[in-house]
Amino acid sequence: MQGYYEIRHVVGFEETNLVGNVYYVNYLRWQGRCREMFLKEKAPAVLAEVRGDLKLFTLKVECEFFAEITAFDELSVRMRLEELTQTQIQFTFDYVKVTDGQQLLIARGRQRIACMRGPNTETVPARVPEELRRALEPYAATAVLARAGLGA
Repeated sequence: MQGYYEIRHVVGFEETNLVGNVYYVNYLRWQGRCREMFLKEKAPAVLAEVRGDLKLFTLKVECEFFAEITAFDELSVRMRLEELTQTQIQFTFDYVKVTDGQQLLIARGRQRIACMRGPNTETVPARVPEELRRALEPYAATAVLARAGLGA
């Protein structure tokens, strides 16, 4: 097991700015896309709950940049579980440029989400769904699992 959930992406011209570098907001979009694809592939029942009254609110997003990428660079976005509480999840994201078998860490990000339930005007904190907790297990450090009451 590699310890992270990964999506691959080839950067397009529309994701770059006037000088040809990837515009910073795209790194945040890729975090969201990675999280969405994780739910689709690893916890599809949670998507059904989202169609109901479960809401996954993004509380905090950040990204630190180490190198630039440009159009047609191949990117691996790697998501790991950093923290899991009763109602919140914090992920880390590594952005790795992949070229001819070589890998270069170009950025690192973090995202914190809260689970809420109820109508939009009356949402209340909710426990992280059990299916999501189980789906996240392979992508967490042992210490994270122990604090969350999961694993051995």
